[in-house]
Amino acid sequence: MNSTPNHQALQPEFRLLVFLVSIGFFMQGLDTTIINTAIPAIAQSLNEDPLNMHSVVVAYVLSVAACIPLSGWLADRFGVRNTFFSAIIIFTLASLGCAFSNSLNQLLFFRVIQGIGGALLLPIGRLAMLKIIPRTQFLAAMSLMSLAGLIGPLIGPTLGGWLVEYMTWEWIFLINLPIGILGVLLTFKAMPNVTEPNVARFDFWGFILLVIAMVGLCLGIENFASPYLSLWWSIGLIMTGIVAVLWYAFHAHTHSNALFQSKLFRNRIYAIGILGNFFARLGGNAMPFMIPLMLQVAFGFEPFITGLLMIPTVLGSLASKPIIRHIIQHFGYRNVLLVNTLLVGACIASFALTTADTPTWIRALHFFVFGVLNSLQFVSMNTLTLKDLPQQDASSGNSFLSMIMMLSMSIGVALAGTLINVFTAYVGAENIATAFHITLILLGCINLITAIIFWQIPKETAD
Repeated sequence: MNSTPNHQALQPEFRLLVFLVSIGFFMQGLDTTIINTAIPAIAQSLNEDPLNMHSVVVAYVLSVAACIPLSGWLADRFGVRNTFFSAIIIFTLASLGCAFSNSLNQLLFFRVIQGIGGALLLPIGRLAMLKIIPRTQFLAAMSLMSLAGLIGPLIGPTLGGWLVEYMTWEWIFLINLPIGILGVLLTFKAMPNVTEPNVARFDFWGFILLVIAMVGLCLGIENFASPYLSLWWSIGLIMTGIVAVLWYAFHAHTHSNALFQSKLFRNRIYAIGILGNFFARLGGNAMPFMIPLMLQVAFGFEPFITGLLMIPTVLGSLASKPIIRHIIQHFGYRNVLLVNTLLVGACIASFALTTADTPTWIRALHFFVFGVLNSLQFVSMNTLTLKDLPQQDASSGNSFLSMIMMLSMSIGVALAGTLINVFTAYVGAENIATAFHITLILLGCINLITAIIFWQIPKETAD
């Protein structure tokens, strides 16, 4: 029975805390999207090929994925306030470093540091609210915070395009400084330093294995088309990643304090949800990187116009939110995910039909439909994955899902960048639009694998 009489409005003493956590959520959401429209301008400034700049996105997202397992343990050990404060400081200083980078390697270094800060911001903020705000007011707090998470991606691409066109690309990072300073000033006023009396020893070797697995798989795929490294180097990295995954699976089964226990995956729905999330996000999460790059590099659009064109995607995502619950209740998880997975794949592939001359209204409608379908996909997958987890596994299961989401995004962007480079080399730089089109079709086809995974959802699975 789904009654909610105990949910209350947020009390004034908790509003500052929610505002503070929202700042962290906003910074992370903004930073994940603001760079996408700025990539060609950054490439030009650093004398790099824009088709080789996907590493700037991958470096940030991959370091977020790698450090998510650390967040809960650090908060329990050193306190939520101290950890959140450190995260904002790291994120803000790294943003300053990114702005003053004068080579791609410098920028990548600071993007990794920025990702470490970003990995801690959202999970620690959510954990702080969970520990400090009474359960009866938690829903109201989460609703307010999620607004900040929506505003970041909504304004990110457009703001990034505007800053690049009318100022300089450095401002996409410098904009984090005033927000970060505000967060630093608020942290000691709004957030008590709640710690846990008994903290288990950190699973250091499990963490190292996970990092090796993620870095090996992602960099192996990213460097596949690199003219500077041999193919065997990439294959070696991928094989190292696969070995680390298998070794971690054994570790999780035999160590009592493993970061993610193997018993999590005995829950069939959770296992299906994790696998489905991983494959579904390869295409869906590569699109915010792919589309602005295609519009600017292949079609010759200005950065600000590119940013404006991305707004319908976020509006589609917002428009779908009120109807998702009703759709799942009416059709069930299995039917919704099977049909929607194929629709998302078809929608990604259909971007291959667009050209520089596609009318703006058709392009905007196309982006809006993609936003609706993608949002329905992600929300359905996430709720399916977590819905049957017992209470004692909820925190660990949620952390693993968050890690898989970020890992899938980094591998998806790396894969998209590699495919574009491979096909550009094949069809020639003068036919770069064709290279983007072939890549989009292949990314859409990945959803066929996802549909096979969701076919395994038991037919009787209720909402």
